[in-house]
Amino acid sequence: MTDFLLAQVNVGRIVAPIDDPIMEGFVSQLDSINALAEASPGFVWRLKDEGSGNATNLTVNDDPRVIINMSVWEDVESLADYVYRSAHVKVMAGRRAWFERWEGPFMALWWVPSDHRPTIEEALERLRLLARHGPTPQAFTFKQRFAPPDVGSSPQHHNDLDDCPSAH
Repeated sequence: MTDFLLAQVNVGRIVAPIDDPIMEGFVSQLDSINALAEASPGFVWRLKDEGSGNATNLTVNDDPRVIINMSVWEDVESLADYVYRSAHVKVMAGRRAWFERWEGPFMALWWVPSDHRPTIEEALERLRLLARHGPTPQAFTFKQRFAPPDVGSSPQHHNDLDDCPSAH
């Protein structure tokens, strides 16, 4: 096992409170899509609360309609396979019905020590870093990747994948 794992965060502002009927199409898929993530090759951990088994009840900021998704993976390829080559794609296709357009970066990737699980504040800081500086080894995207610190930190450009559009 490597000394570093890939952390990812994406945030979005839902169009209505999570228990509103308009959100049912999104909420009804949470359990199955989370189970798919957990069963995917390379999955390590995901943020979830004790009660619901997902992160929709966790406070991100002062806006109760902002929700967060955060997980840790063995590598970028495993996460990309889940995001772009699994049933997760179908969930992303409905995102405009459930999420408002987000101003600024809504998704960031970064490397963490293999024994570390990121906090919400840490993830939000990575989004701020990406907004201020663009892709760097501290916060990057699927399009411009950086190798784990123990391998080197030169950028790797990937034009075949767009940033995860789940919050657009």
